[in-house]
Amino acid sequence: MEKQPLLNTFINNVDMNETLTEIEEMISKEKKSYIVAINVDVVMKIENDQYLKKIVDSADMVLVDGKPLVWISKMHGKPLKAKISGSDLVPLLCEVAAKKNYSMFIIGGKDGIAEQAKKRLEEKLPNIRIVGTYAPPMGFEEDKAELDKINKMISDARPDLLIACFGCPKQEKWIYENISKYDAKVSVCAGATVDFLAGNVKRAPRWMSEHGLEWFYRFLQEPRRMFKRYFVDDVKIIKLIEKYK
Repeated sequence: MEKQPLLNTFINNVDMNETLTEIEEMISKEKKSYIVAINVDVVMKIENDQYLKKIVDSADMVLVDGKPLVWISKMHGKPLKAKISGSDLVPLLCEVAAKKNYSMFIIGGKDGIAEQAKKRLEEKLPNIRIVGTYAPPMGFEEDKAELDKINKMISDARPDLLIACFGCPKQEKWIYENISKYDAKVSVCAGATVDFLAGNVKRAPRWMSEHGLEWFYRFLQEPRRMFKRYFVDDVKIIKLIEKYK
């Protein structure tokens, strides 16, 4: 699928229906693929991390998760069709998976959260096939034995869809470095989605999301953890708008 430039990377200009259709095509082709979603925070990380840039640029699909990037695309004369966040995409993928009998594996989150997400999804979608969940310990990405264990666990389950929820850049780097070592058709970087699926973290009201205020809702939930990200790191996006116009 063709990509277009946006600031320091390249993205797929697709709406939600086109995204779901493309993912189904990836599954049918049985070619290992991975999907990333970028927001202002990821763009700022890419600017200072060439390895992460390589990973994002190499992804089979790059989605835009953030209204500010939609606004920037309009400023640069290449408007995006839609904002597509992992927390919107994955629930719809779950519905498609339940209808089409695609299998899923959820990895990430704190201990027990992925399993909690599985139970809630099974209550809502009785036909869904979640063939595995796992919450890796802290530092797993530096532990070869743990990585081998995870890769075997996924390969034994052979999911059509692998939903990885470690946050950026950990999930992107883990998928890039391990996709050839585990047997899953489509790997999706989904950030905090596992917490939303489990019901232990509430999403912003839709009106806030549609008006670009989801970040502010998250800040109000975790002000100490999110202050630097939103008010120190991400405001530097203003310089990039001029740099890459």
